[in-house]
Amino acid sequence: MPNSSNYTADNPQSSSQTPNAAIAAQPSYIVLPRANELAGKQYHTVVEFLVDHFKQIDASVWQQRIKDGKVHWQNGELITADSVYQATAKVYYYREVLAETKVPFAEQVLYQDLDTIVVYKPHFLPVTPGGNYVNECLVHRLRIATQIDTVAPAHRLDKDTAGVMLMTLNPQTRHAYHQLFLDDKITKDYQAIAKLTPRLVSELADNTCTLPIHWTVKNRIVAANPSFTMQVVEGEANSHSEISLVAVKNGFGLFELSPITGKTHQLRVHMQSLGMPILHDRFYPVLQPKGPDNFDKPLQLLAKRLRFTDPISAIEQDFQCQGLDF
Repeated sequence: MPNSSNYTADNPQSSSQTPNAAIAAQPSYIVLPRANELAGKQYHTVVEFLVDHFKQIDASVWQQRIKDGKVHWQNGELITADSVYQATAKVYYYREVLAETKVPFAEQVLYQDLDTIVVYKPHFLPVTPGGNYVNECLVHRLRIATQIDTVAPAHRLDKDTAGVMLMTLNPQTRHAYHQLFLDDKITKDYQAIAKLTPRLVSELADNTCTLPIHWTVKNRIVAANPSFTMQVVEGEANSHSEISLVAVKNGFGLFELSPITGKTHQLRVHMQSLGMPILHDRFYPVLQPKGPDNFDKPLQLLAKRLRFTDPISAIEQDFQCQGLDF
């Protein structure tokens, strides 16, 4: 049966990790909106805006952050409780969480040059800070490991998905790598494990069908409720995946997937639409109650291979990581 990520830390722990309070090592920032972007609202001070904009954060938290010198302008000058609101100015602050769980799996560098670094991202590790994660993310780990503060992702990969990621190092060439994804000049290959439908198990058993079995999935995917999940609806297709079943064991199948488009959760939704949701998926087909990550049951979805022509060197690049345990 599939287990956790192929690349792990020296002493991976179970899901009973004890969360600790954490503050981001790198600041986030927000641009103060112009008057015509405020829907009639007026702010005299920066703190008034912050309290109103970040409604989930109590006013006392912002007051304490400002008192502690954790909020400043772009030039480094500290913002005080009386600092006047300045439209279009950037306000820098340090995200804090009361409980950040250590992700006990390690990233692995596969390749590095002056412009890029290609890495294996383990399951459960966010790419960038968000939610209850400020320092436990791929970007922060790589900035520490490389001592390069300009590390940034060239594309997205879900926190729950493991696999190959292209990161950029050079702000001067970053756009060229972003453009590869915008122009569909990147080839991405995934693996997934899912429980087979009873009908498929029966057809394979009596040799009605043989491996590999291929599906072309095209449908319309839109945000569902809650908005971080997706659903298939009627209408013109805006998503396309090529999916093949390549191996079978004990009622489970190993699938190879090629997303032609790049909608959020596309492969997860497309596997669900085939009646075979990916193993250990907490969103599909039914959203599971929110709770701590179970490090013993990672989502069995892996971004296994990334191929592209480097826009700077013109070299044909082909990066792979070890496949899922099947």
